[in-house]
Amino acid sequence: MKRRKFITLVGGAAAWPFAARGQQAERTRRVGALLPATADDAVFQARIGAFLQELALLGWSIGRNMQIEIRWASANPSEIRRHATELVALMPDVILATGDSTMPPLLQATRTVPIVFPVVVDPVANGYVESLARPGGNATGFMISEYSMGGKWLELLKEIAPSVTRVAVVRDATNPSGIAQFGVIQTMAPSLKMEIAPVNARDANGIERDIAAFARSANAGLIITASGVAIGYRDLIITLAARYKLPAIYFANFFVSNGGLVSYGADLIDQYRRSAAYVDRILKGEKPADMPVQAATKYQLAINLKTAKALGLSVPSSLLARADEVIE
Repeated sequence: MKRRKFITLVGGAAAWPFAARGQQAERTRRVGALLPATADDAVFQARIGAFLQELALLGWSIGRNMQIEIRWASANPSEIRRHATELVALMPDVILATGDSTMPPLLQATRTVPIVFPVVVDPVANGYVESLARPGGNATGFMISEYSMGGKWLELLKEIAPSVTRVAVVRDATNPSGIAQFGVIQTMAPSLKMEIAPVNARDANGIERDIAAFARSANAGLIITASGVAIGYRDLIITLAARYKLPAIYFANFFVSNGGLVSYGADLIDQYRRSAAYVDRILKGEKPADMPVQAATKYQLAINLKTAKALGLSVPSSLLARADEVIE
């Protein structure tokens, strides 16, 4: 979504359900959103746009009964912490928190303001909730995958690039879910006659150095696991995969739209729409503690045939038949 379209959507959401203009003014509720991206990030513009659109369909209109406070915090941890503190100080009725990079600073800032997360991997292991069925605190939301997804990624990589025998797994080693995702992939690797090595995603220099070193060996490939770090450095990772001719599988389709080879993962736009329904319920009086964390219900397989051709790969017809999105 282009920036102009995003601004138009937000403005349109303000005027969408205005049939009640002549009625008595409603109480205005304040909704915060903390995004680990810059305001010109098309991926996050599309996500927050879907969230606002769904809220409008549920009867919430900017300027009539809802005020939205969006904080574009970039991927910088210190900026995320600063914006988290500022957002909580506004005392919103609920906060939308994207991913594992935003949840810890928000929970450090408040244990009372309701928080809804559209995309996390393991909220229990990370301490965001007590259990999936009974979150117990001020946070709830949606998971993008289970750890078994790691095995699926490995199988897909072998299917589209049979010659790959060594795989570097790009992960966030500071996050328990990053370690767990790697563990599942490592456990399954012997059955596919593949060797696994970690690439700990911390900063641009480290990612470039580690992938370049790994690419020196033959029959190498990449798996990019779900993390905010991978999203922040997605252009770099895609560029490195192309430069070193590495078949790579990603956890979300926007990587493939930008030139990545193949992805399999949750429909993240759908996750944001579902999060709007949770925000609606909280604004109407429900408590996050009683609202179960839900798993993704829609998954997408995306393939970039142009990238496959550049890598000298012939995509199996059986894989193309299963794809939800094929880029030519």
